[in-house]
Amino acid sequence: MDFMLEEELIDLMTFCLQNSKSPEIEQKKKRISEIGVELFADGGVDALENFFFVLKNRITEEIGKDPSIFKPLWNGLTSEWSY
Repeated sequence: MDFMLEEELIDLMTFCLQNSKSPEIEQKKKRISEIGVELFADGGVDALENFFFVLKNRITEEIGKDPSIFKPLWNGLTSEWSY
């Protein structure tokens, strides 16, 4: 399941970074937030950190853009995650 969520997050974030004017952006960001809730429920802040590390590396390598702008979408899940 983690692999599927990782791939979905990569697709969502890549889409948002490459299509900043798309009307679908808010829907994609909402799904990114939902996945964050799932990850946190399953593995806590460590899961969020580990996933984001992988996401950042893959997306930066693949399209040359930093997905860190999406980190705040997971704010509010825990005080340990505050961006």
